[in-house]
Amino acid sequence: MRASTLLELAALAGLSSAQTYSLVDNYPTGMDFFSKFSFFTDSDPTHGFVDYVSETTAKSAGLIYASGNGTYIGVDNTNVASSSGRQSVRLTSNAAYTKGLFVLDLAHMPGSVCGSWPAFWTVGSDWPNNGEIDIIEGVSQQSANAMTLHTSNGCSINDSGFTGHLATSNCYVNAAGQANNAGCSIDATTSATYGDAFNTNGGGIYAMEWTDNYIQVFEFSHATAPADINSNSPDPSNWGEPAARFQGNCDIDSHFSQHQIVFDITFCGDWAGNVWSSSTCSSYASTCNSYVQNNPSAFTESYWLINSLKVYQS
Repeated sequence: MRASTLLELAALAGLSSAQTYSLVDNYPTGMDFFSKFSFFTDSDPTHGFVDYVSETTAKSAGLIYASGNGTYIGVDNTNVASSSGRQSVRLTSNAAYTKGLFVLDLAHMPGSVCGSWPAFWTVGSDWPNNGEIDIIEGVSQQSANAMTLHTSNGCSINDSGFTGHLATSNCYVNAAGQANNAGCSIDATTSATYGDAFNTNGGGIYAMEWTDNYIQVFEFSHATAPADINSNSPDPSNWGEPAARFQGNCDIDSHFSQHQIVFDITFCGDWAGNVWSSSTCSSYASTCNSYVQNNPSAFTESYWLINSLKVYQS
């Protein structure tokens, strides 16, 4: 049988064929990290109670700094917030990528804090036509990571090939029968994938692989990470079943292109704010905005501490 036929059958069967990856971007750590990113200072598109500040303000307020060999990105946890929201940082990479393997090594991610909504994700400039890939995302005291795609019409995924739990299968942001902008979402099944439990476990590594045929997300503790990640020769085909695998009735190439990398921590808004009244957090304050505004010390754990960020392409 022809080799090309074997590859086609593997793709149809939902199997991962080995990719040979080369390192194309090794983001520097410390303060040099920020030379590769732009600081977003417009109003939050998700209507959060947040004031995204400039690099100058972030430095002077201590929201960004070099921490040992890592990079700290946090929020104001000292002051009662103004009416415009709690000060925070949203970063967008200057570089854009189509396909590849994105590997983030974290010492700490934002904790499980009421009212918070942190995310690490990639997105195209023409949303949702160029797609969005949410690699790490959650709100308030969420127990495990949520991984999600957001697309234009005509993209849905199968419930197979991953260890997580399928929450929604239609990636279209206006899909009938799903909450607005729910996308296709897969929830991790262990608490060590998100927030306080992730941090208590000593952090870990997230890897998102984006190919012609699928998008998948892996999560490892530092103790269980494959050796080929640390040797800069990653081969996801040897990593076992991913936490999330997005594959099905979806032409990946027509729905995803030219993505920039984003880190942010927002508050309340379209997700954390909308679920506030039905969460245990509502016992602390009648509204999400009120809690976030008046309890700065609650957000001491709302920060990213990045060991490394690397992008590979085949």
